[in-house]
Formats: sequence, structure tokens, C-alpha cells
Amino acid sequence: MNFSWSDDQIELKNAAINFARNELQDDIISRDKTEAFSRQLWNKCAKFGIQGLSFPKKYGGQATDPLTTILIMEGLGEACKDNGLLFGINAQMWSVQMPILNFGSEMQKGKYLTAMCLGDLIGAHGMSEPGAGSDAFSLRTTAQKVENGYVINGSKTFVSNAPHADFFLVFANTNPKFGFMGITGFLVDKNSRGLSIGKTIDKMGLRTAPMAELFFEDCYVPAENRLGSEGNGAAIFTDSMEWERSCILAYYIGSMERQLKECINYANTRRQFNNPIGKYQSVANKIVEMKIRLETARLMLYKTIWDRQSKNDSHIESAITKVYLSESWVKSCLDAIQIHGGYGYMTEYEIERDLRDAISGTLYSGTSEIQRNIIAKGLGL
Repeated sequence: MNFSWSDDQIELKNAAINFARNELQDDIISRDKTEAFSRQLWNKCAKFGIQGLSFPKKYGGQATDPLTTILIMEGLGEACKDNGLLFGINAQMWSVQMPILNFGSEMQKGKYLTAMCLGDLIGAHGMSEPGAGSDAFSLRTTAQKVENGYVINGSKTFVSNAPHADFFLVFANTNPKFGFMGITGFLVDKNSRGLSIGKTIDKMGLRTAPMAELFFEDCYVPAENRLGSEGNGAAIFTDSMEWERSCILAYYIGSMERQLKECINYANTRRQFNNPIGKYQSVANKIVEMKIRLETARLMLYKTIWDRQSKNDSHIESAITKVYLSESWVKSCLDAIQIHGGYGYMTEYEIERDLRDAISGTLYSGTSEIQRNIIAKGLGL
């Protein structure tokens, strides 16, 4: 493994930092309060090439390798404070775009993947159900085969980007007696008859990435919109989760870098008892721990992506990285609040929003408990 970056890769990261500083700055505090999604910022990211990073040029992508992609995401996280925007883009890239790339027909790639890379369409992923969260394959949503298509009945919840999505990748059971072997994926356009989108779900963090429920009542989907073969939904979902667990938190590294710099600056300028607070061991040690978490998480992420890029089995590494990186970001946010004292608790300093956003990372793409189960199983326990 060689994680020394080329001049071209460093240039791409710096370009992402400059882009975010110049183009992705707005009143995030107000949008967080009102849960306002910015299609304008989403489209700016697409124009810059973010949504197309790891995808072939023939479908509107940039064809960057996975390691370069996460380095660029790291740069975005350092300069963009809209965690919801970055989460929403990553959710689409890894849980919608990647499955279509790996399992979709040429028609589906031309219609959906190209449009997502260019920012013309937003796609959302529908797997979780009210009674099937961590137990992802216990689906009650069904898809009955009819002439030239399928009729879907059921519901989905916690669907990120749903209020603004143009279509949905939905998993339903085409043969319930086969259990997870009967699960099939479908691409469902938002204007499909029988599909309704629920109201926006109010939530603790990532408030600029709205989510909602989906309801299917005799919703007809043409056969050409089935993703892959019947019964291949579990394989599609598992593959997409491997990518999502590996890559969706890459921007956290940049956010941790930004927060560390802010804390060092504050500790050197804020004075108490005639000294900068950074001279006190209790404060300095928190900053040191933040630095340790950052560098270890960074190396874990790079190693995991290197494994995927090298086509090595990385399911355990992906789970380890997901647990460590998500929990490290939460701990660093808590330390940052303590370093800033009362100011850290105030909205205007924006650290409390980082904490609210960070907690979600221990839940989505499989909770920390589920990741530990994956690791244990991989160890033969």
C-alpha cells in the first residue's frame, strides 16, 4: 500500500476545497432550522463533477478511481459545513448510482445514471420499512408480477432525499416464501400511479437532507424498470451497502480536520486565568485526542478503499471503518464543545450542529451494533 498522493490528486483535492469555499457557502444555520434542501447547491456540485466522480465518462461521470474520489470528498468536508448536502449526495452515489452501474441495463444507465451524474435527476433509496430496519431483509412490501410489469404494495421509511427525488430504487418481495432470495429491486418514477410520498420527517440532524416515507398502493412498474433479475435484490443491496459503508463517511475526515483547526485556533486565542486555554492540559489533551482519532480514522478509510480498489474482500474492513469513523466524529464533536465551553453549545458557533449531524453516522448504512455483528461474524464468532 502506498498512500502518497500524486500532484494531480492533491490538485483535485485543493480544487474541491476551493470550490466548496467559493460556491457552497450560504446561511446554513437558517436552512438547518427550516430543514431547507438546496437544489442550487446540489446542481453546483453536479456541475463541478461530484456526483459523477467514480462513474464512467460514457454516463456523464469523471471516471476517478475510488481513492481519488474519497480524497476529493475529504476536501469537500473540510470546506463545506452543509453536512446534509454532502450526506445526500453520497447517499445517492453509493446506494442508487452504484447499483444501477453494477446491475442496471443499458437503458437504465442511459436514462437514470447519466442524469444523476449531471444533476438532472435525484435518486433515492428505499429499503427500510416501519417493521424492518436493521433486519433489512424482513420486507413486507411485495411486488406481484402482472402482464408487462409488476404491482407494488407496501411502504418504506427513512428515505433520504425522498421529498425532492425524481425516482426511487425500491426493494420488494416478489416471492415471499423464498425469504431474502425473493427480494427484487425496482426503479420507480415519482409520478407513478399508486406511489405517494409522505410529509417530511422532522429529525435531529442532517436537516438539510430531508427524508420521508413512501407508500405504494397497487403501484404499477413496467418490467423494464426491474433492476437486475428477480430474486437478486439481496445481492444488489449488499453490494451497495459495501460501497456505502466504505465511502459515505469520507467527508467526515475533512470535517474532523476543519474542526481540529478551529479548536486549535480557539485554544490559542481564548484566554482564561491570564493564559491561552490551550496551555492547560485538560484542554490540550482533548485536542490531542481529536488529532489521534483523525489520523487513525483517515488511515482506516484509505486502507478500506484500497482494498475495494484492489478487489480484495473488504466487508470486515468496511464495517470496522464505519464504526470507528462514525464514533470518532461524535467523540470529537463532544470534545470540541467542551473546548469552546458555553460558546460550543450556542448555535452561532455551529459545533452543536456538527454533533447533531455526526450522531446519524452511527445509525445509517447499518447501526454501529450491526457493524459489530458483521465484524464478529467475520471473525467466526
